[in-house]
Amino acid sequence: MTFTVELRKEADPIFEAIFNHPFVQGIAKGHLEKEQLIHYVKQDFEYLNAFMKVYGLAISRCDTRDDISLFNRQISFVLNSEIHPHHNFCQAAGVHYDDLQYEPLAPTANHYINHMLSAAATGSLGEIIAALLPCPWTYWEIGKKLIKEINPDQSHPFYDWITFYGRDIEGESLTEVLCERLDRWAADASEDEKQKAKSHFIKSCQLEYGFWDMAYKLEKWPVDLVTV
Repeated sequence: MTFTVELRKEADPIFEAIFNHPFVQGIAKGHLEKEQLIHYVKQDFEYLNAFMKVYGLAISRCDTRDDISLFNRQISFVLNSEIHPHHNFCQAAGVHYDDLQYEPLAPTANHYINHMLSAAATGSLGEIIAALLPCPWTYWEIGKKLIKEINPDQSHPFYDWITFYGRDIEGESLTEVLCERLDRWAADASEDEKQKAKSHFIKSCQLEYGFWDMAYKLEKWPVDLVTV
């Protein structure tokens, strides 16, 4: 059993909980409240800004140009391609994407970002990959599952979101590429190093669930501050 197969097996209850979360089910059914879509986009814009910084810190741990190229391509992907599913949600909510940017972080998004940046600042390349892997992995599986189960056509309100993450592409998916790279790292890593990577991975999986829950429940900080 490879290291990433082991990780996926241990995290399966979290993946299943994500698949069944009401926000994800709302995507499948084509109905979510406007406020939920807006809250998701606001928080995910900030999350992806931090994700690019994690990729940058991963580059600082790279020893080969192949690895540098991998993470450099992903920074470009987030900047230039991953705005499309955001636009789909904005269109469904009837709002402009530019109006939802640079918003304060909700507690769960703040926690998730700090977790990844901490792992990236102090960990090895393998630990960084383990911390960031649940994001593309869970979205890839959500997209594939929704395509298989509901087979949406272009009349579905979230067709673009679903097909963006679940469509078949030529070559390997990002998840498969990162899994292969993490498995190569794990082959030479100590048990202590692998345990740290596993801890980062599981925590990120839990926070992926938390992110959906944050968006669905419109999570904010518990005390509102009133400007006098």
